[in-house]
Amino acid sequence: MFSPARVLALGSLLGLALATTGRGDDKPVELNAGDKAPTFQLLADNGKTWSSSDNFGKKWVVVYFYPGDFTPGCTAQAKAFRDAMEKLKEKGVDVIGISGDSVKTHELFKHAQKLNFTLLADEDGTVAKLFGVPVTPGATVKIKDAEGNPLELKRNVTTARWTFIIGKDGKLAYKNKLVSPADDAKKITEFIAKAEEK
Repeated sequence: MFSPARVLALGSLLGLALATTGRGDDKPVELNAGDKAPTFQLLADNGKTWSSSDNFGKKWVVVYFYPGDFTPGCTAQAKAFRDAMEKLKEKGVDVIGISGDSVKTHELFKHAQKLNFTLLADEDGTVAKLFGVPVTPGATVKIKDAEGNPLELKRNVTTARWTFIIGKDGKLAYKNKLVSPADDAKKITEFIAKAEEK
């Protein structure tokens, strides 16, 4: 039979272990400038696998997370990046948009908005969480296709609108958690232009 003191000590140890385990699993990631960018692979809008290891550490890469295709703010943000792509490409910059939408939805969105950069499908929010981006339940969006036929598009998760720039060294050079959709591309272009001058 255990003494009261021993029972108390065992109980305290067990409580500490449970508390530590709970905190470790639930603690969100906090990435900041200078941190190494997470590695991942996702399917792109063309159905092919896009790998961070093939792209990070070789050029500037803009990774922007957004809530969902065909929504007003996300459409404005995508169009702004589309219109800025010529200047960004001149500086050797790639732009990657990531949301919880499917490859098929990305394909439709890219075609509808004539986008000239890659969209990645993070359907369960795994990659968003690697970057510390908040993820909430998904949604359904009703749109019309190019022929005017109604479509209902569903996504499992909705990510917050955060933008990152991965530098040529593979580390985070920029992080913005308060993104203005229409101004995002302009801020990115200005940041990279200044960085290139140094």
